[in-house]
Amino acid sequence: MRAAFQMGACAALLLPLGAMAQEAPATPGAGSAQGDVSVTIYNNDVALVQDVRTLTLANGRVRQSFPDVSAAIRPETVSLAVPDAAIVEQNFDYDLLSPTSLMQNAVGETITLVRTNPATGAETRERARVLAVNGGVVLDIDGRIEVLRDDGLPVRAVFDKVPESLRARPTLSVTLASNRAGARPAALSYLSRGLGWSADYVALFDDKNGRIDVQGWVTLRNTSGTTFNNAKTLLVAGEVGSADGMNNGYPRRVRVITRMAPGTETAAREQLGDFYLYPLAERTTIADKQTKQVSFLDAKGVSANAGYRFENNWLGSSNEPRSAQSVLRFANSGAAGLGDALPAGVVRVYVRDARGQPQFTGENRIEHTPQGSTIALPTGDAFDVKVQSTTVSRTRLGGDRWRTQMRYRLTNARSRPVSVDLVQSGLQWADTRVLEESRKGERTDAGTMTWQVPVPANGEAVVTATFDTRF
Repeated sequence: MRAAFQMGACAALLLPLGAMAQEAPATPGAGSAQGDVSVTIYNNDVALVQDVRTLTLANGRVRQSFPDVSAAIRPETVSLAVPDAAIVEQNFDYDLLSPTSLMQNAVGETITLVRTNPATGAETRERARVLAVNGGVVLDIDGRIEVLRDDGLPVRAVFDKVPESLRARPTLSVTLASNRAGARPAALSYLSRGLGWSADYVALFDDKNGRIDVQGWVTLRNTSGTTFNNAKTLLVAGEVGSADGMNNGYPRRVRVITRMAPGTETAAREQLGDFYLYPLAERTTIADKQTKQVSFLDAKGVSANAGYRFENNWLGSSNEPRSAQSVLRFANSGAAGLGDALPAGVVRVYVRDARGQPQFTGENRIEHTPQGSTIALPTGDAFDVKVQSTTVSRTRLGGDRWRTQMRYRLTNARSRPVSVDLVQSGLQWADTRVLEESRKGERTDAGTMTWQVPVPANGEAVVTATFDTRF
């Protein structure tokens, strides 16, 4: 609606919760009523906000407002500690003052319409009763029914007052039974949605020397509807439990294809139970609708190497050769030069071209990775390294037993030799046996057979295997 709803000659009416309650004054601040704020942010859309404010309370039953709490607060998680005062009742006023909410709350009330003649600039005023706000505003003006149209003509709606139910800012209202008058600290804490963080990594890979430089960035996102000013900020890496079983309304992440051999080194980083803590070095303001990045990792010369991986599902054939995956392998152990636990995030890989310019070559996600782990990060499909799998023969041995002979042809169009992890998956049955193989492989798990296959420069390699399976 182009009409600009403006409040003229209006003031908010603040009514007490009960006959015995008095309104305590809010502590003045520089545009915010928040006090000493600490925010602990988890990975799964959960944040703990702790806000210590100084209140001046009267003796007896007092109504105290806490403006500038999160608009995504979970009211059932609120905890308030005030010396010499007990909580009687609390309410979260989430119906915020806006042009739309102001007009919706004016249904049945009379407002003033101010129209401006675009030719002369003259203003005319008339009183109108708001009948409905359903996809548009329906008005009763001196017995005639009109719709406030979006026709480009200057129109203002002037309201006589602000409804008691609307708040300019997200506000928690609490009724306290105070045992004495005077100023004292009040420690408010609650859980909120709308605050989250993730880790992002930039890895510059030096293929010639087998090294990567890794930078880690924390990305903070605030969609809570509230700015947290000059807050102590602590990030927690790990998945905290959720009673709703759906990760607070967010579906759990699908398992990614990055593979990791978990490490056993203890990181030199503060822990909280089974979670690692990443405190920001300085206080920061986390503005609403803001994305903020802070560096937390800068490692140079970490050992790394590039390789290839190809996985064939079940014992099937492919009509055409398929690309192997390009894989970057590195470890976050102390010996490798990285030496830190890595929170879940996306690793973006860059390689310098012949002119020395870093160029993006792919990305993938890692999960929470303990220190000392070995990571195999797929970054894309190889152009020059191909594999074609062929079912040579399949013979029924009797009953539900089958004998299947497979051939895998690996080709390399690069000018240097490569190594390919050739993986045959789908062997889930415990009694699957490998009867013959042209190259010694490893049963890496119950359903997977893996061969390390060197492929010469501008050449090819062939691996054959025969399986005895139930189906």
